[in-house]
Amino acid sequence: MPRNDKTRPAELVGLSAVAAFFVGGIVLMVTRDVTLASIFGGGTFVVTIITLAMLVLAISPQVSKPDTNPHD
Repeated sequence: MPRNDKTRPAELVGLSAVAAFFVGGIVLMVTRDVTLASIFGGGTFVVTIITLAMLVLAISPQVSKPDTNPHD
């Protein structure tokens, strides 16, 4: 198994965590409410990781079927 396939889940989780910390930090600076910031950060994490996972599934390479046409 190539190394790129093993690190892809960590990259997705890391990117989602960065987005969640960014949104949570912005909400914390604006409202000064830790509870609200953690809710927005958690929601952002979940939405981002689901969106990235769906995009990876959509653009994953298609495995070509072997050409087994009996009429050729």
